[in-house]
Amino acid sequence: MSSVFVESGTLYIVATPIGNLTDISQRALDVLTHVDIIACEDTRHTQRLLSTYSIKNKTLSLHDHNERQRQDYVATLLQEGKSIALVSDAGTPLISDPGFHLVRHCRQLNLPVSPIPGACAAIAALSVAGLPTDRFSFEGFLPSKSGARQATLANLLEEPRTMVFYDAPRRAIDTVEDIVKVLGGERHVVISRELTKTFETIHSDTASNLLAWLKEDPNQLKGEMVLIIEGNKIDANAIPAKAIDTLKLLLEEMKPKKACAITAEIYGVKKNALYEIALSLK
Repeated sequence: MSSVFVESGTLYIVATPIGNLTDISQRALDVLTHVDIIACEDTRHTQRLLSTYSIKNKTLSLHDHNERQRQDYVATLLQEGKSIALVSDAGTPLISDPGFHLVRHCRQLNLPVSPIPGACAAIAALSVAGLPTDRFSFEGFLPSKSGARQATLANLLEEPRTMVFYDAPRRAIDTVEDIVKVLGGERHVVISRELTKTFETIHSDTASNLLAWLKEDPNQLKGEMVLIIEGNKIDANAIPAKAIDTLKLLLEEMKPKKACAITAEIYGVKKNALYEIALSLK
């Protein structure tokens, strides 16, 4: 039997399963059972989880379209001593899900906000991707339109960290086509689809090969998807364009030796190579 500690006047951010309903902690179940109100992205969706565990509690809808209007009401309930749990449809709230405005508002009012950790699709996918995890960047949802999506990818062309995205599987072919066009067909990409569910699929390949695989199997264009892209592999002898731009700006204000030292520190490149560029710029 677990001990239940639900503090009055506290907002609990509760992670829920991303597919398999057994992927929820006992602490999360205790909190959902004993708080005064559960704020849900979709009350009908959350009710299925609550029913599975025979939890009967009051629910309140709180989603992208009403969060700002409801934040004052929720804050007032907390100030009156009510305990409230915030859940999204799946995974950890606020991670590309509603809740940011509410949490910020509560923080500004010095109201206690406590995390109840658990499932997160981005972290689950990253853990099985086979790409470097010592440093990574979570980029949320890619734009739905190709032009904006290509612009986003272009801004990440030289990003050395593993990049994690959410995307709709129905757009997977268009998205991977843009990855091939902007980042190159040899860039390694991992698609994790329907994680923890019956048709869980984790497929890893070069962008070009992955594109061919998607076109051959329309079943891969369904469900929920996490897209993970390999970071840019930096050639130790290559100088990033951003480094050269920075060097140019610094050269206007200081001597080449110092400008090269600062640029090398920022971008992790060799000072000697930068000095050669600085001399050519002068």
